[in-house]
Amino acid sequence: MIRFRPPDARITVDAERWAAGVERREPGAAFLRVGVLPAKIDVRVSAANGRTASAELETSLQQTDSYADGTPDFLRLGPEDQQAFRMWFRFLAEAQYFRDPGSLPREINDCAALLRYAYRESLAEHNSAWANRLQLPVLPSLPPVRKYAYPFTPLHAALFRTRGGAFEPADLANGVFAEFADAQSLDRWNCHFVSRDLRRALPGDLLFFKQIAEPSRLPFHSMIFLGASQLEPSGKTFVVYHTGGKEGLRRLTMEELIGYPLAQWRPIPGNENFLGVFRWNILR
Repeated sequence: MIRFRPPDARITVDAERWAAGVERREPGAAFLRVGVLPAKIDVRVSAANGRTASAELETSLQQTDSYADGTPDFLRLGPEDQQAFRMWFRFLAEAQYFRDPGSLPREINDCAALLRYAYRESLAEHNSAWANRLQLPVLPSLPPVRKYAYPFTPLHAALFRTRGGAFEPADLANGVFAEFADAQSLDRWNCHFVSRDLRRALPGDLLFFKQIAEPSRLPFHSMIFLGASQLEPSGKTFVVYHTGGKEGLRRLTMEELIGYPLAQWRPIPGNENFLGVFRWNILR
């Protein structure tokens, strides 16, 4: 917060777009929103009588990892942003199911690709240019993630950790983070275990499986727990996933999944292939 006199003076903030800005104004005070990108910020106050005052602020990068899980704290989201992310992540994943297969983004060709796509685009700025680029069938009125916008992060577009270990400052440039990560990497180094009890799952959580009998064929598989549909209200709960094959995207009710004909895909404690419910580290 910056206080100034007279209370009706005009305040301006000059900084890179995603580095800082005025969050809100009150008589005699302004509350600044500082982003995750380190920057120099010029603040100028102008009074009606022509007098001015200025100050230069400098922010630095928060290079901590509170959970030692490899995800830097500058990527973690607060409560409101967490809810916004969950809504966008679920919507973007489920929306692909309703698209004509021929219009599906080419990058979505397996289960991990669907996760990466929905994760990345949930963190983007959702403006008209973004909507045109994604060619979405519908565009919901959902709150944005405010802390940062992909790819304007200290990691740029490389959001996914690909090796183990706690986050260290050197990880900003040593290749530990990448734009691509397979299902195993997403599970191990970008998410954390919640439970093998589906009742603990929240909308936007992930279900991971590991094929023990056939490890050479799709060894790790992931599904997105949607909860209630945001596109087709029905009172049921769903999962959505990409099969990695010709079947493409599938959406099942939880009842259908629990009773799935192939027992290795049932998310129940007695199935050794079911690794459990996982949650993105940025929601920690």
